[in-house]
Amino acid sequence: MSPFTLMLTILLLSIFGYFIGKKRAFAVAEGVSKTKTLHSRPTYYGMLTALWCGLPALAVLCGWMAFESGIITHLVIADLPPEIRELPENRRNLVINDILNLVDGNILSKQVDDTLRSAADHYRNLKATSNAALIVCAVCVGMLGIGMIRNRIKPAMRARNHVEKVIKLLLIACSCIAILTTIGIIMSVLYEAIRFFHVVPLSDFLFGLRWSPQMAIRVDQVGSSGAFGAVPVLVGTLLISGIAMIVAVPIGLMAAIYLSEYAGKKLRTIAKPLMEILAGIPTVVYGFFAALTVAPFIREVGTSMGLEVASESALAAGAVMGIMIIPFVSSISDDVINAVPQSLRDGAYGLGATQSETIKQVVLPAALPGIVGGILLAVSRAIGETMIVVMAAGLAANMTVNPLKTVTTVTVQIVTLLVGDQEFDSPKTLAAFALGLLLFAVTLVLNIVALHVVRKYREQYE
Repeated sequence: MSPFTLMLTILLLSIFGYFIGKKRAFAVAEGVSKTKTLHSRPTYYGMLTALWCGLPALAVLCGWMAFESGIITHLVIADLPPEIRELPENRRNLVINDILNLVDGNILSKQVDDTLRSAADHYRNLKATSNAALIVCAVCVGMLGIGMIRNRIKPAMRARNHVEKVIKLLLIACSCIAILTTIGIIMSVLYEAIRFFHVVPLSDFLFGLRWSPQMAIRVDQVGSSGAFGAVPVLVGTLLISGIAMIVAVPIGLMAAIYLSEYAGKKLRTIAKPLMEILAGIPTVVYGFFAALTVAPFIREVGTSMGLEVASESALAAGAVMGIMIIPFVSSISDDVINAVPQSLRDGAYGLGATQSETIKQVVLPAALPGIVGGILLAVSRAIGETMIVVMAAGLAANMTVNPLKTVTTVTVQIVTLLVGDQEFDSPKTLAAFALGLLLFAVTLVLNIVALHVVRKYREQYE
């Protein structure tokens, strides 16, 4: 039985427990008409029985799956001949991988001998035994939970309180999963970044002005030793993101003000969905638009004015990225402006303010925290964009703030570093994690600044 089938079985068993608990509640109340003698409604007794059945059984399933593979592998290793058990860890892991491939029916790179075949059969037998034991344990735990809670159901039992407490704990666990996942991502990136900084000094990475991560693959190969100064990549990221925000923020904010304060209801119902369609267009389509239409147009205009314009420029990528981000700013700002109480507008009109004065002095200050949040979301979207930059701005890490030159961004370099034949332990590959950590730090600083701005203006408004 697969884990998914076992989960369905536990779900069906929990549903069975729900009806058992509900029926028991009616029984202890001595009839449907006397349920008022119960502390909680009969459905809560059913839900409590289902929870006592499902949650312990799922805990057994999750714990079993977490440790099953390691325990079976350990038992298989213990049954191998001494000459294989005493191999170095890396070579022994290769043998284990061959055994697992044989178990899964995959093709091995070498001939299968009797030792591997015997180990694979042993692994299959242990796996089958483990699956059977898991099914028996999970079902028994579920049935035991149903039996225990059924015998404890009494009219004075606070079933509703217990159910609400369990649901509250589940909500807390879900919140912890999100937080712990974030911490796990940060720690994994930090671990690999520290390995990179053991090879490349932190000062060279943060303040170096040259980014050229090409390195020799073999020891005897003539190649570049690599330069890992992150300043050109970071400048390129900020340059393209800045151009995108210069395009997106004014247009998006003005569009939101018009739709929420001046446009009629009929025009608003048509215009707002049309603007939000921009957010659903794949970024590769924006990349084609930037590379085939916007970049040649900018080059022709610049050349006619006597300027030197690269075929792939930060201006083309930033402008198209800004168009892509407009719906983020306009939609969020529109919702926030509409959420401002009408009484504030009526009060301003009562004091003699015009509509434009009301928008400037009352509506926008009241909606500022939400607007800043929308802009921050747009900035994060711009910093993390990759496809448009690859197609319209190029891959060259030039140290320049000229929007007519070719630049690159942090996310683009992370992608290029993680593809190819380079070893995972090489500085070139580990540099991707250092760039990821740098990107996280920049985003965190932007969040802190945005929160400071929001709190400052909120206090002035209050």
